[in-house]
Formats: sequence, structure tokens, C-alpha cells
Amino acid sequence: MTRPNSDTRDLLLDMRGLTLGVATPDGILPVVQDLSLSLSTGETLGIVGESGCGKSLTSLAIMGLLEGTPVRVLAGEIFFRGRDLLRLSPRERRAVMGNEMSMIFQEPMTSLNPVYRIGDQIVEAIREHQPMSRRAARDRALELLTMVRIPDPAGRIDSFPHQLSGGQRQRVMIAMALAGSPRLLIADEPTTALDVTVQAQILKLIVELQKDTGMGVMLISHDLGVIAETCDRIAVMYRGRVVETAGARELFQDMRHPYTRGLLDSIPEADEDVDRLSAIPGRVPTLDETITGCAFHPRCARAGAGCDSDQPALAAFAPTHFARCHYPLEPDA
Repeated sequence: MTRPNSDTRDLLLDMRGLTLGVATPDGILPVVQDLSLSLSTGETLGIVGESGCGKSLTSLAIMGLLEGTPVRVLAGEIFFRGRDLLRLSPRERRAVMGNEMSMIFQEPMTSLNPVYRIGDQIVEAIREHQPMSRRAARDRALELLTMVRIPDPAGRIDSFPHQLSGGQRQRVMIAMALAGSPRLLIADEPTTALDVTVQAQILKLIVELQKDTGMGVMLISHDLGVIAETCDRIAVMYRGRVVETAGARELFQDMRHPYTRGLLDSIPEADEDVDRLSAIPGRVPTLDETITGCAFHPRCARAGAGCDSDQPALAAFAPTHFARCHYPLEPDA
């Protein structure tokens, strides 16, 4: 199915009202609720929030990787280049996965098969989507390893994953993700297990590859600092909902949601000497906890009348800036 009256020349991904739930013996527990996001060709969209906010499940829903799990798509549409992915047949969906869209997962050591050489794994990814001989696929694998800046790619192509450093393994995962020349790359916490220096190198690499290929990138992280350095637009999620979204510069100059401010305040300043780091009090509620009204209100210092009973709507503060809060921050607060 193609989205009616849609111009797909620039709009790459268009999610509307996506709702996900986890099946339990007692019923369906919502994990992502009424999520609407879009991504254009050549754009980087950052999705940020604490663990348990639904970021990774959203990416798995886009990639079609929820089959065999207790997570169900309850409502919504996911249009990719004008086609609703949720209406494609399994065969049509597999043709898109890994070819037109691909994903970098959080921990490369658990994503790479430890008993196969990295070259064989890249070759397999290439030949799954492109008709070519094994020799041609190996040549392409060498090109990809060179593209992602693996030192001595000809010598490393026959290495096993445990023989590489964490940063090199992540570069291999990026190479595999690029094997099909995707139009959309989803990077789910791609630097979580890496030290700060390697983290910066990986983020720089993703940005450079995006400029070279023109692909759209969805970068998922719990770290607002990582998102700020890389993304054009940012969506902040809390317990399955987008609570604020804006252009990156606009968000940091004029954030309106207390949760966004809490995430930013928890990042220590490099030039400040502090005895105690700032933190958002409490924790993200579990799926089986019932919270009426705004899900953030038990942790919010600005909570007032109506916060514990009425779900705030996503209100516009500028043409491209929206926040979901009864008592939003004032400009420059």
C-alpha cells in the first residue's frame, strides 16, 4: 500500500500513530503509544530517553524484527518510501530489511557470530541481497572494511570477532549494515560499550558515511550529549511517548519539557568541579505500573493540578517544536 497523496521524493520514513504492546497472561501492556515521527533523505533523527522508554522496540518494529516476540503492533502505520511496511507480505518485508534499510545493534560481540570469520559474515550479508559470486562479494567486503576505516582490512578480513577490539567490531557491524547500500540506517546505541575516544570516532564515521551515501539515519541513545553532536532533529521519549521534539539547535536553546531539562542537567560539564552529579529522581515506571495522567509527573518538580489525571497533548511552541506538558518550561529556563 502506498500512502495517499504522499510525496516520497524526500520523505523517507513516516510513522503515524504507532502503538506497540507486550502480550502477557493478564492481557496487553502498552509499551509505545501513538508514536508519530518522520525522517527525510539525508537527515539524522535522534531518539533519546532512559532505558525502558520504548526506543529500541520502535526500531525493531520498523525493521520487522518483532516476529517471535511477545511484542505486538496494535495500531498505526510505518511508511517507508511511500509503502506501509506493516501491510507488506513477509517476502516483501524481507526484501526491504538489510537491503533498503539496515540496523546497527547495541553490542557487536553479541551480534557477530563468534565462530565465523568477519569476512565470511560480511560476504553472507552481501550475497543475501545482491546476486554476485563469492569472490566478488569478498572484494566488496574489503571495500566496506576500508570504508569504515578498519586498519589493514586485507589482514583483518579473516579474523574472528574476539580478535578485534570493541571499536573494530563496531566498525565491522557498520560495514555489514552498509552491505546493501541502504537508504535508511538505524543505529541503536552504537557507542554504548565503547570508551569516549572510540565513541567519538564511531559517531564521526557514521556522519561521514551519511554525507558520502545520502542515507537517512535514525540514531537511538540515552545520552543527550551524543545526540546533540550528531543529529538534525531530536525526539525525546518517555515511557513510550514522545514528550518533546524539535530541531537540535532549537531544542537545546529553548527546551520546554522538564524531562528534557533533566536529561541535559545530568550531563556533567567538563570545566566544572562538582561533588555530586545531577540526576532525575525516581525511575521509569515498569510496564505493569498504572500511572494516570502524565507518566512523568511522579518524578517532576513542576507537577501541578491535572498532571496526575489528564494526559497532556503534544502542543506546538514553534512550527517544528512540540512538547507534551501541562506546565512547560519558560524560554531559556
